[in-house]
Amino acid sequence: MEILKPYRARINDLDRQIIDLLRARYDVIEEVGHLKASHNIPAILQDRVDEVRENAARMAAEKGLDENFIRHLYAQLIEHSCALEETIKQTLKKKKAS
Repeated sequence: MEILKPYRARINDLDRQIIDLLRARYDVIEEVGHLKASHNIPAILQDRVDEVRENAARMAAEKGLDENFIRHLYAQLIEHSCALEETIKQTLKKKKAS
């Protein structure tokens, strides 16, 4: 398996970069959650959900990736992001009420 070692190292490095990018994305999601809470904006804005998912699918297709896989992946990412925004909104709402 020594022959796979350099490839595994490259994959591990890419995984670290992906995780760093996800962390940066979630930092923005947290900011948006606070903004939505302060302006009473729903966590789920379906037009934006569709736009983000379809933009990702289009970019994937341009790069030769399976756009349906990316749609599914982004659906999961967006669902989790919206849930985080809703949690932030509910937490801030409870703090205001106390």
